[in-house]
Amino acid sequence: MRYLALPPLGRVLAIAHSPRPRSLALSSHRAMAAMSTATNKATTFATRLTTGRALALDVWSIFNQLNLPADCINLGQGYMNFPPPQWVRDAASEALSTVAANHYSHPRGRPRLREAIKSFYEPLFSRSLDVNSEILVSSGANEGQYSVFTAFLNPGDEVIMFEPFFDQYLPSVTFNGGVPVYVPLHPPAADKAKTTSDDWTIDFSELRKAITPRTKMIIINTPHNPVGKVFTRQELEGIAELAEEFDLLIMSDEVYEALVFDDKEHVRFATLPRMWERTVTVGSAGKMFAATGWRVGWLIGPESIIGPSLAAQTRIIFCTNSPLQEAAAAGLEQANARNYFVQDVAAYAERRQVLVDAFDKLGVKYTLPEGTYFILLDISAFNLPEEYPYPETVQGRGRDFKFGWVMAQEIGVSAIPVSEFYCEEHGSIGEQYIRFAFCKDLDTLRKAAEKLQSLSRFLKQRPA
Repeated sequence: MRYLALPPLGRVLAIAHSPRPRSLALSSHRAMAAMSTATNKATTFATRLTTGRALALDVWSIFNQLNLPADCINLGQGYMNFPPPQWVRDAASEALSTVAANHYSHPRGRPRLREAIKSFYEPLFSRSLDVNSEILVSSGANEGQYSVFTAFLNPGDEVIMFEPFFDQYLPSVTFNGGVPVYVPLHPPAADKAKTTSDDWTIDFSELRKAITPRTKMIIINTPHNPVGKVFTRQELEGIAELAEEFDLLIMSDEVYEALVFDDKEHVRFATLPRMWERTVTVGSAGKMFAATGWRVGWLIGPESIIGPSLAAQTRIIFCTNSPLQEAAAAGLEQANARNYFVQDVAAYAERRQVLVDAFDKLGVKYTLPEGTYFILLDISAFNLPEEYPYPETVQGRGRDFKFGWVMAQEIGVSAIPVSEFYCEEHGSIGEQYIRFAFCKDLDTLRKAAEKLQSLSRFLKQRPA
């Protein structure tokens, strides 16, 4: 049985938009009602699974490689098809050959990794860091964030998230009794031909209106997934003013901190005046070193935030896997001396350019990302084929789901519909875009770019 998503629990900041198809929500209610009559008390699951979309047939299941043509190139999911650097892998192998690294680590994280985090980040934060009270190693960035929510959210506390939002935020908030509040980033003006991620903007009057006496936290994701936006200093200072005025906690998700292009400044929120004491910064070895399956991340912040988060994490996972902590430590210890991040950004910029050139050749609009490894294609210039045999999983979804399905089946390249990263009420904003991941090797991207030229047959106005 497939479980479809009910509308998420939460408040929505209303803006002008076209209504989104309701068939998905209606079928969701029918599906859940049918389940409730077919189960008994013992097997009736918690309502948090529906409010957090955990039972939903999500975009990752629909656009799974098993559901797509065998020769379809997957540029949807943000995983690399190349390994971590050899010197980082060597450190993992070396750790596996020792005794200590194959056993439990301290819940705070292995001492070597915490020391490496301290040495790497102290210059970036312009402050000393205490490895025992201001750094916490987590089982990936997601788990670290979950521990913060567990530690700080009481039932009914509101958490503001900017749309489009990383989809894990929603269940992590609702599972811990929080109520998501959605504030959309405003996309570029329709008449602007060339756009960058900087053209996705915050309306600060909307953000202020979203704050209530129940607001506990604002989540910031910079560089931003899926837009690729690197929040400006002015934008972050505007958020900081509100955080101070209303006494709010800030979760600054900076897992893509090492992927910033075009000399854009990455401003660490915790370095803004008076923000250290109310900010937890989230980092990821997986994003830094192309090792997303290692699930090693970290939290940096004051003892008042790290202490409660440690208490929660100790009861959730106890500790993070030991040998890959050692490998992550080696990565941070050696990265600057090897000029690794400079070289990595240059390599990703070359990958980004492959897709940019493909879209320019097609003559279509896209958002040039200033950070991350994602790029958004504006699909408003494309027609959808009439009477196309969409599967049941796509019917009732937004236009971006349909376009993504046609592209995968007919062109042989898959991408992710962006409406997945919005609440239902704002989904029509995301339906104009699909997200491509360029964290692939150049050969794969070039093959995809060649295939994408066949999208020209779906253009409303074909190039002369």
